[in-house]
Amino acid sequence: MTLPRFLIAAPSSGSGKTLITCGILQALVNRGLKVASFKCGPDYIDPMFHSRVIGTKSKNLDAYFVDKDTLRYLFSRTASENDISVIEGVMGFYDGNSVMSMEASSHDVSRKLDTPVVLLINSKGASISNLATLKGFLDFTENNIKGVIFNQMSQKVFETIRPEVEKLGLQAIGYVPKVSHLILESRHLGLVLPNEIEELKDKLNQLADVLEECLDIDLLIKMASSAPDLEYMVPEVKTLDTPVKVGVAQDDVFCFTYEDNIEILRRCGAEIVEFSPLNDANVPDVDAIVLSGGYPELHADKLFSNKSMLESIRINIKGGMPCLAECGGFMYLHDRLEDHEGKMHDACGVVKGEVKNTGKLSRFGYITVSSESPDSVLRNGPVKGHEFHYWDSDNCGDSWKAVKTNGKEYLCTHEEGGLIAGYPHLYFYSNPEVPYNFLLKAKEYHDSKLSL
Repeated sequence: MTLPRFLIAAPSSGSGKTLITCGILQALVNRGLKVASFKCGPDYIDPMFHSRVIGTKSKNLDAYFVDKDTLRYLFSRTASENDISVIEGVMGFYDGNSVMSMEASSHDVSRKLDTPVVLLINSKGASISNLATLKGFLDFTENNIKGVIFNQMSQKVFETIRPEVEKLGLQAIGYVPKVSHLILESRHLGLVLPNEIEELKDKLNQLADVLEECLDIDLLIKMASSAPDLEYMVPEVKTLDTPVKVGVAQDDVFCFTYEDNIEILRRCGAEIVEFSPLNDANVPDVDAIVLSGGYPELHADKLFSNKSMLESIRINIKGGMPCLAECGGFMYLHDRLEDHEGKMHDACGVVKGEVKNTGKLSRFGYITVSSESPDSVLRNGPVKGHEFHYWDSDNCGDSWKAVKTNGKEYLCTHEEGGLIAGYPHLYFYSNPEVPYNFLLKAKEYHDSKLSL
């Protein structure tokens, strides 16, 4: 299957990947192309930013979570619906899930997807040294680097070193001058939410205009079209005999949901019903609920003033409705929660304990979680995920064992009957039995209601 694509990588974080990727995406959209965007790694925020603001269909690509064949499937099912796909790398190009590993790096993704790479080099304070950096990345190991963009470089310097870039067998895509007036703001979880940046779309269109002047967008499109065909097998999943309804929280609070998790729930037999704990009065008529991660601490006044929703969720969970609550959703279920200004709020009251701001990342990184319970959704084997949070609980649960990539172990998550609540964000395609087992609990709950 022909799927035009390229990946934007950099020597390190802070090189400007997100800004330049957003500008290129906007430029391609402005040209009338149907564009898909992807983010390497587990980050939710960049894909959400791309889809809500630029209007691209955006997903994650994580080579730690899934094998090569599944990665190709997840990419292709979205890319095939679009004219071109742009993949934003993570960290430094070769940096993987541990200090001396390239596993799950941008390089790993580019190799598994046979994708041309454009290296973005931050050139602030350097000229010919940029060539040394470029040559080092080319020679380090076998790679798909086909072109380069120099960030924070003048046109005069670019035109001077361009012939030297081409001697290395690379396409000199262009340069980006200093555009400090177009920089995107950031905070503790990466990019701010799209609706919090004033006049953002206008800013991105200004950036796209700049990039049309200083980058060879036509050359980028040609490079994308040179990507070889991809072959893959569609991963098999189990499917319920009769469908069940799953309510998925989706609003400004609960906004960290992997689209691939929703897709596999549908494949397993779920009808997805979106609802808003922030704005709706009650849980909809469903057989299970998913409370995704997000920002309960930033919307605490409104969120915890919605007493009817708090009571509806509490009654349904205590009545046996299955609930998967991750990170922000887990925080929401506690007795009390501290907001971003230090004020404590009475929360849902399903999980005993309090959640407070620690001022630092807690248990950050990839994990594999497992359970020895025969009734667990993990009874058919472990599932991969990650943690990323500054707010921590005094009651994180001990139903599952988490193992980090460095071998460190800890207990986490409450799994009691139909309730699964903890900090780990799970990636269902790393073990398709897990979403199916969750839906089995939903079906049992549905059947129990019919028997009353």
